[in-house]
Amino acid sequence: METVVSGIRSTGKLHLGNYYGALKNFVKMQDEYNCFFFIADLHSLTTHPTPQDLTHTVRNVVVEYLAAGLDPEKSTIYVQSDVPEVAELYLYMNMNAYLGELERSTAFKDKVRANPDNVNAGLLTYPVLMACDILIHHGTKVPVGKDQEQHLEMTRTFGNRFNRLYNVDYFKESFAFTYSDKLIKIPGLSGQGKMGKSNGEADCIYLADPADVIRKKIMRAVTDAGPTEQNQEKPEAVQNLFDLMKVVSTADTLTHFDELYNKCEIRYGDFKKQLAEDMVLATNDVRSRIEEINKDDAYIAKALKLGAEKAAASAQKTIKEVREIIGLNKLY
Repeated sequence: METVVSGIRSTGKLHLGNYYGALKNFVKMQDEYNCFFFIADLHSLTTHPTPQDLTHTVRNVVVEYLAAGLDPEKSTIYVQSDVPEVAELYLYMNMNAYLGELERSTAFKDKVRANPDNVNAGLLTYPVLMACDILIHHGTKVPVGKDQEQHLEMTRTFGNRFNRLYNVDYFKESFAFTYSDKLIKIPGLSGQGKMGKSNGEADCIYLADPADVIRKKIMRAVTDAGPTEQNQEKPEAVQNLFDLMKVVSTADTLTHFDELYNKCEIRYGDFKKQLAEDMVLATNDVRSRIEEINKDDAYIAKALKLGAEKAAASAQKTIKEVREIIGLNKLY
């Protein structure tokens, strides 16, 4: 059984893009692959969160992973910092990562431009830590988008370099993995681009958003003055809302409003009200599970303890073998 590894930064609540773009597929994967799903709290330290915020956001993500259907008995669900072997492998791999290749990382250059006053070593070596998250479990399938492909290429580089340096065939190569041929685009509500936290609260429908909050966000979503010609192309902001309707509404509902738009008879107020109600209905089960699990500290602790134990068993085996390969053997 091949190993799937995927992590998410502990930077807040999960939104519809996370759910339809990743989590629903994760739930299917856990029946067919050896899955490791982790909350990347060490990665989030590059932005210096407060201790209270870090603890809170990690718990949020765990609760929402479980509410979405991830099963701690089938998958290994763990917090990155609960497995110190990841940090140890990170140290070893940093010895074989070179300044030039790290500085050429597109993600690093983007971070430097966005936050010139916080160019820390963790940002520079971010791809190394990401590689270690995968290599520690010998992952071969990594569900990531286009924006992460360079990091995966660097993961292969670091693993292969280790193999060459120590003349072993130890680390396997990992590749981007799309579970479904039909990639679901979840656009934001701000009128452009995909749904994302960086665009602000109003751009996202969070899994934990109450029904009244969802309705308000949808009603405030960006549109335009309406079509002026029959069958005209929809502007991006309007197309985004139709794309959301395609995900949460019935095919008949989508067809109905599409026809109204093409005949220049659409009323955005009615359209948004229908989208909002369908959105509330589509997220109702997950939202209820979030509320239920949030009250069950014992279940959360049990799931994380089990995940930490399973992840540690895998990681400890890797570290033991890596130490032997490198020559870090005890002499007493």
